[in-house]
Amino acid sequence: MNRRRLIAQMPLALATGAIATVAAASEGHAAEERRTGGGETFVLVPTTAGTVMNNGGRRGVLSLQSGIDVPDSALKERATASVPRLRAAFAQVIQTYAANLSAGALPDADYLARELQRQTDLILGRPGARFLLGSIIVT
Repeated sequence: MNRRRLIAQMPLALATGAIATVAAASEGHAAEERRTGGGETFVLVPTTAGTVMNNGGRRGVLSLQSGIDVPDSALKERATASVPRLRAAFAQVIQTYAANLSAGALPDADYLARELQRQTDLILGRPGARFLLGSIIVT
């Protein structure tokens, strides 16, 4: 192997990798702009997960997809800016719930919705946003 040739080709390889990274990021951003699910008042919260014990002692994942409906425009701006805090609070609730879920048991959607609505109100500082539960998947 010729080290000089390898060293001479490194800047080209790095530039090609940087271009591919920028292109992938712009495609991801374009996909986010196209996604309009939920309408004007909807704020999407990324999928949150917690670890559960399945039958036979194997670990599984409880995944929750959710969003928030915020009709008030000022509160919607606050909710959009608070998505990382909301996701962290949701993750804490889901992980605690999933850790205490017995093997093979179905998750209680009413309990999760109630607790996550409470966290939404706490993070946003006042009521007015409605927590929407999309799906609960246990694998």
